[in-house]
Amino acid sequence: MTMITEATLLDALKTCIDSDTGRDYVTMKAVRDLKLDGASVSLTICLPYPALSRHAAIASQVEAALRAAGAGAVAVRVESRIEAHTVQRGLTPLPGVKNIIAVASGKGGVGKSTTAVNLALALAAEGARVGLLDADIYGPSQPLMLGLQGSKPESPDGKSILPMRAHGLQAMSIGFLIDAEQPMVWRGPMVVQALMQLLNDTRWDDLDYLVIDLPPGTGDIQLTLSQKVPVTGAVIVTTPQDIALLDARKGLKMFEKVGVPVIGVVENMATHVCSNCGHIEPIFGEGGGARMAGEYGVELLGQLPLEMAIRLSTDAGKPTVAAEPHGATAAIYQAIARKVAVRVGERAKDFSARMPKIVIQNT
Repeated sequence: MTMITEATLLDALKTCIDSDTGRDYVTMKAVRDLKLDGASVSLTICLPYPALSRHAAIASQVEAALRAAGAGAVAVRVESRIEAHTVQRGLTPLPGVKNIIAVASGKGGVGKSTTAVNLALALAAEGARVGLLDADIYGPSQPLMLGLQGSKPESPDGKSILPMRAHGLQAMSIGFLIDAEQPMVWRGPMVVQALMQLLNDTRWDDLDYLVIDLPPGTGDIQLTLSQKVPVTGAVIVTTPQDIALLDARKGLKMFEKVGVPVIGVVENMATHVCSNCGHIEPIFGEGGGARMAGEYGVELLGQLPLEMAIRLSTDAGKPTVAAEPHGATAAIYQAIARKVAVRVGERAKDFSARMPKIVIQNT
């Protein structure tokens, strides 16, 4: 009988390819606490991104490979460890927030806010601690989408505010602080100040990801966010339509100019699904998101359908991922979320929090 060695086990693990990264767990440096006791093996697969829905499949994959290599009893633990990653030069991650993901579009009406809330919910469903900041001061929509209209946040000290909670998310929006029908008749500097207060004065509680739902366009809020807020990466939402792609390109180029990496493109309303017969038709055109992604060398993260169920669930305050967590559309959002988290996990880690603070004082 061939004796099993640690080298044999590592060779077997090199055949296990992670479907989300395309790499094996040894190359990913995800193999931890590998122990060999006779023919019994125990180990931990530690992923740098949340993938709770795939933990059981990964454990089965690893166990099968090790048994094929001659191992007897195999105990596999799968976990995720999400770190803070590098942001724009001169900025450091926000206290209580490891990574900030900006969701943007060049124009309105492409489903950016719906994509942002479902992305946040999908990241949470995969096991991450997630927050959602509604950065649209003029037209906040997240209170309605999260079923929190009329709710008011609490302030324990009169200076900071506690985030609202819904569907496992921490959330903040100017819509929680004003009446629903009150218009924000503010000039740019006031809007920027309001955004920074919402971001910095909210007591975010140990977030792995803060998803920021940006207003459409490339104005003051987008520039402030990209220059003063430590953003790990941006996601661009578009439809296949040429007019939407034209404006989405401007948003992508803006992030490139200010040093914020673009994680990828989400093509929303890629196909229309008839609620009566199920017929699928690309009413806004085909392939626009893929062409844009290829043109700028970024990833097409996913394509979402235009279907009534998405609109109905969002208007009801329970977006698709929360309303139908095991549905086909929720699966698309979760696949997009894992791709976003994988790309974030591939970025260099930020070690600023571990550096000693040097204080000079008179003695």
